[in-house]
Amino acid sequence: MATILNETLKQRYAALQAERERTWPAEQLEGNARQRRTLVERFDPAAVAQFGDILPAHDLVDVDGGTLNLDALTESGPVVLIFFRFAGCPACNIALPHYGEALYPALREQGIDIVAVSPQQPDRLRAIRDRHALPFAVATDSDNALARSLGIAFEPDDRPAPPPPGWIGEVTGTGNWDLPQPAVLLLLPGRRVGWLQVSPDWLDRPEADEVLAAVSARV
Repeated sequence: MATILNETLKQRYAALQAERERTWPAEQLEGNARQRRTLVERFDPAAVAQFGDILPAHDLVDVDGGTLNLDALTESGPVVLIFFRFAGCPACNIALPHYGEALYPALREQGIDIVAVSPQQPDRLRAIRDRHALPFAVATDSDNALARSLGIAFEPDDRPAPPPPGWIGEVTGTGNWDLPQPAVLLLLPGRRVGWLQVSPDWLDRPEADEVLAAVSARV
């Protein structure tokens, strides 16, 4: 699906949805929409991390094998963490390059880094960074530990037993159904939450200017 540099994230997701409506069977289309609606209906903003909360010490694993420690990441200032599902997720393959184009340059001018975070194993996760030549780090949140501490982890409702070939745990390499709801976290020094925007509907994520405005209000 071709994209235009100045397209908004909303426009890119509208194009993805239009393509699915042309090509997907009705049952598959409704199942996808139903899960997104359910997650939106269940979402409780009070149940996720709030401004000022202190997160537990945690290490992320960079896709090249290095360790990204939360304290080290914020030693000289804030960092933006972008939580996404996995390397093959179509919506994530729209969001991450968009943030690379529209968000990363403006944050770098302020000395703020981005780290994209998924529970998927590093050797599988590297594909999304390389596919889009992402300008920021991509890292694994092992066992969804950081996502759980933020209150954004979830399991899909449709979990057949036994799991079919190509199920989430097989794709991510985790052996379980857990995924993070897409989210953007501004993490301040001391592992303090500066801002957290959660997207229970994974086709409705914040635009770059929304993130920049939130960062400017807290930094």
